[in-house]
Amino acid sequence: MSGTGKSAALLLLAIGLLPISGCAVVAVADAVVTTAAVVVKTGVKATGAVIGAVIPD
Repeated sequence: MSGTGKSAALLLLAIGLLPISGCAVVAVADAVVTTAAVVVKTGVKATGAVIGAVIPD
């Protein structure tokens, strides 16, 4: 996703979260950050596996 697309998605998420109570906002934000971290970690592992397969020891 491009930088502009990410910004737009975050803006829409923020607008959607305005009516929710503070605790729920923190819980949703925590879930988003956790999901993003897992996605990044999975991507790094996959990239490492590909590089390890391409470059012999």
